[in-house]
Amino acid sequence: MERKHLDFRFDLKALDAQGTFEGYASLFGVADGFDDVVAPGAFTQTLARNDGGRGVKMLWQHDSAEPIGAWESIAEDGQGLRVRGRLLLDVRRGAEAYALLKAGAIDGLSIGYSAVEAATDPETGLRTLVEVALWEISLVTFQACPGARVSAVKGAAPNTIREFERFLREAGGYSHQDARAIAAGGFKTLTQRDAGGELNELVASLRRAATILTND
Repeated sequence: MERKHLDFRFDLKALDAQGTFEGYASLFGVADGFDDVVAPGAFTQTLARNDGGRGVKMLWQHDSAEPIGAWESIAEDGQGLRVRGRLLLDVRRGAEAYALLKAGAIDGLSIGYSAVEAATDPETGLRTLVEVALWEISLVTFQACPGARVSAVKGAAPNTIREFERFLREAGGYSHQDARAIAAGGFKTLTQRDAGGELNELVASLRRAATILTND
């Protein structure tokens, strides 16, 4: 199963001097930057297989080489996925994450998951995650935006028509309806014709245009 990230602003409820904190890592019914929505009960099976979430890793920025603590409790409630964890303050990155959280300099959590069962609404384009396999939960600097995904951070062109639609709305300022029409008419042709070259050029042009509009 392909692993992806789903990002939310971290609703921090508590942070003590020992590095223990709690809050919500995911909220039900809230769309992320790529129109993915988590349904209630989506985590039930994976939490049962992972001893109530204790097998889920706590990472820094989705980097498997940088564990920064341990999750003591992960559970679903009426709002979403409530977590309680402890940062390892004798680990350099854990201590840094604690300082940044305390200062409010970071406020993002991102779950690393694979979709086990999902359904897309053809009218809205929203994809509802009915069941997910949860691998890790990361503290992240940026969340709930297109750049949160690895391919976008590296500057790659959109890989799917849905990502292209989202990019047209975010970077180009197009409405949802216009972005869908442009993507439907142009994405398939560009990818078939050039396997990325012209699509990358178009993405770069849209970025330049968005920058000019933003700076005016």
